[in-house]
Amino acid sequence: MSSGNGSYDAIVVGAGHNGLTAACMLAKEGRRVMVLERRNVTGGLCAGEEFHPGYRTAGLLHDTTGVRQWVAEALSLHEYGLSRAPEPLRVLSPQRKGRGLVLSLDPGASAGEIAAFSGKDALQYTRHRGFVERVRGVVSDAMNEVPADWVNIGAGSVTTMFRRAMAVRRLGQRDMIELVRVAPMCVADWLNEWFETELLKCSLAMPAILGGWAGPWSPGTSATLLLWECLAGNPAQGGPASVVSALDRAAKHLGVEVRTSCTVERIRLGKAGVEGVRLANGEEIDAPLVLSSADPETTFLRLLEPGTVTSKLEARVRSWRLRGTTAKVHLALEKPLEFTCRPGEVFEYARTGEELEELERAFDPVKYRSAPENPVLDIFVPSVSRPELAPDGHAVVSVLAHFFPYHYDAGWTDGEREKLGDTIVAALEAYAPGVAGSIVAREVLTPLDIERRYGVSCGHIYHGEHGLDQIAVRPAPEAARYATLIAGLFLCGSGAHAGGGVSCAPGALAARAAAATR
Repeated sequence: MSSGNGSYDAIVVGAGHNGLTAACMLAKEGRRVMVLERRNVTGGLCAGEEFHPGYRTAGLLHDTTGVRQWVAEALSLHEYGLSRAPEPLRVLSPQRKGRGLVLSLDPGASAGEIAAFSGKDALQYTRHRGFVERVRGVVSDAMNEVPADWVNIGAGSVTTMFRRAMAVRRLGQRDMIELVRVAPMCVADWLNEWFETELLKCSLAMPAILGGWAGPWSPGTSATLLLWECLAGNPAQGGPASVVSALDRAAKHLGVEVRTSCTVERIRLGKAGVEGVRLANGEEIDAPLVLSSADPETTFLRLLEPGTVTSKLEARVRSWRLRGTTAKVHLALEKPLEFTCRPGEVFEYARTGEELEELERAFDPVKYRSAPENPVLDIFVPSVSRPELAPDGHAVVSVLAHFFPYHYDAGWTDGEREKLGDTIVAALEAYAPGVAGSIVAREVLTPLDIERRYGVSCGHIYHGEHGLDQIAVRPAPEAARYATLIAGLFLCGSGAHAGGGVSCAPGALAARAAAATR
């Protein structure tokens, strides 16, 4: 059965934030674009949804500091409602006994907080941020451009590699050596060189390990932290759902056709390459370009006919590290969330963990397909900036909990799901006593639930681990520049360069690469 809508210049598989970004960028170039989404809502992991009558989430993901400003400007997202917070991200690291630490990327705003623990560390934090600022340009450029072609090295790739090498050289000997030295280190060792305060080191280390298969003593986590620090800007007001809302409006204005509740069963190929897609209902839609925002395993091993990709690429995709370690709990509270360490204060973001050893102990059980007794919590309270998400005086609390394995020996039964929810609430209760008694409703998602709901293989929220090797070449040499070995097929999701999280970068760069081909 053929589509009655005629052919399109491009089809985008998946209406997550990267898929919508890619569609908007292509439509801005004058292309006729269709987006096909399996679920009944757009947004993917950033979709805001009602989980209990009167209570809505702002997306499964939390961190919007990585949304690229150049993408927002290219698509004029501010005209469609996207706004940045006026200040850098402020995150509370609470203590069970003590006042906790509120850390900002602005060293001036954090000086007093850090000095309460260590005057030396307050000075060191300014120096640390100074190093980050000096290398920011080099790191940012590498993560905001189509990567060099490491397979077919031509004049263009040589020029790109030479330009980037010279940018590193211009840092000066000290910073250049430090950048090269730091990248393969574990984040614990790097932070131990800088600071003496455990709570500060723990707070800084968190972005390096959240969502991954890594603890603070895992090699390469310093590079993950440095990437986050170099790419972080002010967060989007309203969280990930506000990013999707702006992209939805932009897509509509640009004439992008978005169809939800529409499952792509196959990417159709002909002698010359991509010809379009076939839906689960048998409908076929034609287009010479298909951009998949699905993870690499889904794209290459499920959406294409078996035997389509080369045996070498198939082996690389099957060895792509895709071990989900993230669970999610949404809480509907009848009162605002309040931490004992800061009575009367309101925080939108908080992360638990008081020592690096505590983070490592939380990570350790996942290696044995078991769950931690004291998980690490990444807490987002979206109703602080968007009170309309909950009834008056109530709150919505979104908790990403680490480290819970997708491959869980006990099996993710209904009973284990409830046990997981109880464990996370108990961990939160240690810092916010009384929260359990204020719960109106809760929603618990295991890594398996995340896979089933959002269609991400193994429940991995980044479509693949952010190990140093999987960031340098993502997801494989044959597809590291968004184009694949199949003419007309491109990757535009978090499994492509520049990685997972809410950034819009993979979608925008993939659209740029696709537009250059035809």
